[in-house]
Amino acid sequence: MNYINKITLLFLLSISVSFAQEKLSKEDAINLALENNYGIKIADSNLKIAKNNKSILNSGYLPTLTGNAGATYNKDNTEAIFANNEVSILKGAKSNRFNASLNLNYTLFDGLGRLYNYKQLKEQYNLTELQARETIEKTLLQLFTVYYKVALLTENVALLTQSLKISKDRLTRVNYQFEYGQNTKLFILNAEVDVNNDSIALLNTNQLLLNAKRDLYVVLGKKENPNFYVDTQVNFLTKLNKQELFGQVKTNNVSLLQIQRGIEISSFQLKANKSGYLPTIGLTTTYGWSKSNNNSASFLLESTNTGLSTGFNFKWDLFNSGRTRTQIQNAKINYDIQQLSKQQKELEITRDFNNAWEEYKTKLFIFQTQEKNVETNKRNFSRTEEQFKLGQITSIEFRQAQVNLLNAQSNLNSAKYDAKNTELKLLQLTGDLLNTEF
Repeated sequence: MNYINKITLLFLLSISVSFAQEKLSKEDAINLALENNYGIKIADSNLKIAKNNKSILNSGYLPTLTGNAGATYNKDNTEAIFANNEVSILKGAKSNRFNASLNLNYTLFDGLGRLYNYKQLKEQYNLTELQARETIEKTLLQLFTVYYKVALLTENVALLTQSLKISKDRLTRVNYQFEYGQNTKLFILNAEVDVNNDSIALLNTNQLLLNAKRDLYVVLGKKENPNFYVDTQVNFLTKLNKQELFGQVKTNNVSLLQIQRGIEISSFQLKANKSGYLPTIGLTTTYGWSKSNNNSASFLLESTNTGLSTGFNFKWDLFNSGRTRTQIQNAKINYDIQQLSKQQKELEITRDFNNAWEEYKTKLFIFQTQEKNVETNKRNFSRTEEQFKLGQITSIEFRQAQVNLLNAQSNLNSAKYDAKNTELKLLQLTGDLLNTEF
């Protein structure tokens, strides 16, 4: 079996495997990523923690209830002298005591500290929710970057397959021509070289395709060997308006929203720290039971007590070494830092949006231009093929037209997916990625 036939056999085996593959649509890929991607799972777990933290059970607004119980056993040697000068000597006298109580403590007022701490926890949940959304957006961008890479390589495999077929047909033709004395052995050797190059390019692209499928499975959180094909259809949003999109950036960009949540948290922290200047008032209630069994040297042999007691406590740190003042000053500085971070992020996102918009328009124009270029190369190749069959041009000229068409089609595929990926990045900046029909 010669080299060309070996390559052909390998390719046919890969084609036979592809027939058993199932289609992985964009919707299926999104659902699998949302369900299985490890980054999204971690973000979801962090969101659950934040939800637990913002619960009323973690707010400090509920009272504490504690139970206490104890028992004491004594065995004493006692010498007791009573008021009438009688003396009683006891050896190994036994006595015991038992007690149990329930203690309820509740903070009536703490300078509003817990109020603002509770609001911080709620804002922290909102922030974690936005962080989870950002993780999903980045995962979807990563997903479609790899998904469209698989689509690109799939189309390139189809192009190279067609190119290999053309090269084989050409080899067959020049062999016939050689047999009839219409050309030399050099034409056959050139054709064989081109078949070999096309076969190698096809095998390499198939390997890249398999690698890209494995990359896609990592994003999808799947461990099996990849056995699927993807949808190569790409639709562009034709009614995008720059001013409308930029308005969405200001109100819905996930990075800006996170910074705004951080500003709210800093504001509540500042107010919580100011509560250190105010007093704390608490309520304490205790219900207790105690029983004592005394030895004979005691006036009472046994006593049992039950009762309810209630009290208030008042605490005011008139001076705590300046700790409260330091905390307030630091909270103010942190609040100012958050404001500066917001201004910086707004500037950066404005730049990123303008860059993304211009890049998107450029990529889209290149894609449209490449479409026209492919049509031109198709017409050129069709005419060149006719002339080659009629013997009016050389095989080298035919090969050049073939390569030009292949390159034009490959460039078109690259331009299509580059434009779509740029569009998705633009939508992420506007905060509208998760609302997009893919």
